[in-house]
Amino acid sequence: MDKIIAIVGPTGIGKTSLSIRLAKELNGEVISCDSMQVYKKMNIGTAKITKEEMDGIVHHLIDIQDYDQPYNVMLFQKLCRQAICDIQHKGKQVILCGGTGLYLKAALFDYEFEMEEEDEKYTNYLNSLSNEQLFQQLQKTDPDALDKIHINNRKRIIRALQMAHTGKTKSQREKEQQHIPLYDVYFVGLDLNRDVLHQRIDQRVDKMFEQGLVEEVSSLFQEEKTWEYTSFQGIGYKEFKDYFLNNVSLDIIKERIKIHSRQYAKRQYTWFKHQMDVHWYDASDIEKIIKDIKEIV
Repeated sequence: MDKIIAIVGPTGIGKTSLSIRLAKELNGEVISCDSMQVYKKMNIGTAKITKEEMDGIVHHLIDIQDYDQPYNVMLFQKLCRQAICDIQHKGKQVILCGGTGLYLKAALFDYEFEMEEEDEKYTNYLNSLSNEQLFQQLQKTDPDALDKIHINNRKRIIRALQMAHTGKTKSQREKEQQHIPLYDVYFVGLDLNRDVLHQRIDQRVDKMFEQGLVEEVSSLFQEEKTWEYTSFQGIGYKEFKDYFLNNVSLDIIKERIKIHSRQYAKRQYTWFKHQMDVHWYDASDIEKIIKDIKEIV
């Protein structure tokens, strides 16, 4: 079985530049494992790699979805596995790169999705409930699921309740999976001093605003109906809702994006350290990473 390289780690740490370097060294192609970079026209807020930055390296699963259409982990699993097959068929090195942990795990591990009919009446009922009422419902139906879901994450709580309503609970399904990788994967994790990482994240957000983030978000999501799009839920976009409602200034929006990005980076570290067998490297030690991977491949 061909070795697959997966570069993981928090936002803003340098995964993209490493993936380009590795692809050049190993005659590889890159599969983006980012839940936001799939959307067309959403370039600045997703820190999407540019054609110039790709430097001739073929990339997969970037700019493949209209931003007004939903995208989910099940669709990603199918497309990512197909991309892996295509790259290997060409005799090239597969390099996965991204920080959306659930997407990576769904694609690379024995992660199965059960297709079930959605009960529209039940879904409408759930949508009428407050966050607290939804939380209480899930406490009765599938309390174990709440270990991984925040009380204010309506989308995930509703999904867990829908699962329990139509079949096995979310917790039951997770326990039945063996969490075995389907591929021979070497996970490269990038680590960095937290103060330095936070500084990088803050600088990146400042740069996004300089590049025209406000104009990008305004052109795509100014209308109220667009605030329900899955694409609008990403960090760097959802924070603008209060700005569109004239409730807060752009400075406050910028600070919220920085805070949410730093919080997300912390969650990413926690996910990868508990969910996968990651080999951690100092993000600045690129030569050692390249040397180790060359030996492994």
